[in-house]
Amino acid sequence: MTNGDGATALETRQSERKVILASSLGTVFEWYDFYLYGLLATIISAQFFSGVNETTGFIFALGAFAAGFAVRPFGALVFGRIGDLVGRKNTFLVTMGLMGASTFLVGVLPSYASIGVAAPILLVLLRLVQGLALGGEYGGAATYVAEHAPDGKRGLFTSFIQTTATLGLFAALGVVIVIRSAMGEAAFADWGWRIPFLISVILLGVSLWIRLQLEESPVFKQMKEEGTTSKAPLTEAFGRWENLKWVLVALFGAVAGQAVVWYSGQFYALFFLEKTLKVDGATANILIAIALALGTPFFIFFGWLSDKVGRKPIILAGCALAAITYFPAFQMLTSAANPAMAKAQQNAAVIMAADPGSCSFQFDPIGGNKFEGSGCDIIKSTLAKAGASYTSFTRERMTGEPARVRIGSRVLAAPDPWRLAEEDRAGAIATFRSDLERALADAGYPAKADPAAINKPLVVAILFYLVLLVTMVYGPIAALLVELFPSRIRYTAMSLPYHIGNGWFGGFLPTTAFAMVAATGNIYYGLWYPVIVAVITLIVGLLFLPETFRRSLHP
Repeated sequence: MTNGDGATALETRQSERKVILASSLGTVFEWYDFYLYGLLATIISAQFFSGVNETTGFIFALGAFAAGFAVRPFGALVFGRIGDLVGRKNTFLVTMGLMGASTFLVGVLPSYASIGVAAPILLVLLRLVQGLALGGEYGGAATYVAEHAPDGKRGLFTSFIQTTATLGLFAALGVVIVIRSAMGEAAFADWGWRIPFLISVILLGVSLWIRLQLEESPVFKQMKEEGTTSKAPLTEAFGRWENLKWVLVALFGAVAGQAVVWYSGQFYALFFLEKTLKVDGATANILIAIALALGTPFFIFFGWLSDKVGRKPIILAGCALAAITYFPAFQMLTSAANPAMAKAQQNAAVIMAADPGSCSFQFDPIGGNKFEGSGCDIIKSTLAKAGASYTSFTRERMTGEPARVRIGSRVLAAPDPWRLAEEDRAGAIATFRSDLERALADAGYPAKADPAAINKPLVVAILFYLVLLVTMVYGPIAALLVELFPSRIRYTAMSLPYHIGNGWFGGFLPTTAFAMVAATGNIYYGLWYPVIVAVITLIVGLLFLPETFRRSLHP
């Protein structure tokens, strides 16, 4: 090799590193902005949804979190079209500016106590802007890096983009942990939660500067020079069956399963620790941060491995393992994080028996319902507030009989409000709630997880396993999607299934799962959602998803 050849090779490697670094760092900051909300869902529930009851408020807070995901497919359509028409680089800058501005404004938004119902409305609007921006970001970054990557290394190169979501989450966790620890829980819950949102304006400036250093993708430049860019990317991608069928295969045979595994392993696990197992927020954040730090290198490993053995077997293996192991993994997590709760569930199972016609679905959008219309409602709302898992037996033959709850060997009959004089109802309900809470405490159900009793190494090991499944399904997915579609419509075509999968199937997972738990009383029932979706992806992927790792990306 001559000196000239050596210099050229060195310049090529430096250029490749610059592309990966610039694309990845900019995307990390966007994910940081987006995930701050998810990490602070419990606090945001108190700040912006305090006008409703606690359970409804938390579900609403998760719903606002999911609202950002709901519009991601629309962002994919808008910005994907722009990216295929005018180029990848400039699209980055627009999406980043929208993300940074909306995140900063969340930090200065008045609370419900200050401006009433306008507060949650404005919050949801800002989340929608964030979702639109992120809908255009990921497809551009993945396409840009893949189109710079040499054949045989696309899985490795794009796996760095795959780390950005986790690194962004990790960065957000780090900032939250530091500020939370420095000022204490009370001050952080009062006003300190705003600081992570406000400092994002600094990250915005850094991200914009990084992105301005990039040149356009060589594949797009070639198409531009040859006049082969698409004139109507949306019509070409979704109006022609030869392209639309691969959009559907990508969605149901890869992305939907990847999405539910991703959000189960990184977000639902965190919410489950904090909301269901009653682990304090700071501890839960630290434990998940350690697991993420241990697991993040495996994104790159599985991206590299997919260049050797293919994308399909790794992604589908991750979905299969998730479907098989989620229930035992989360049950182990309960035993490790809150052993008192696990022991109480085993030794003093909670069973409710009631007439099904008297039981309401306990989700109240208006917030005025205290769920005291029947004995069944009173029992369910009290158990939900206590975080106790229970089995519900509803039998028609119980019509006219009072609803009952059994805790171990103790049985309590709930008052039927309609049977009582109006002046006696409030007192009877309050007495029953107090008796039920005392019975739960006597049976060993804790109000909070005991920090000294948490088996932290085991919790981290379980969380690491969940993150490892995330790296299996997510590490190779960008390369798979980029390779599945032609260059002229790649940005548009790959962005839509990715953001429908991650925005809808994944983004709505916490809200859906917790609503399923609230409806049934079983703290593990929400896991059926990711398990079923993962199984669907496994079946569709095995039957219809092609292997793509040997394909060329050039037009």
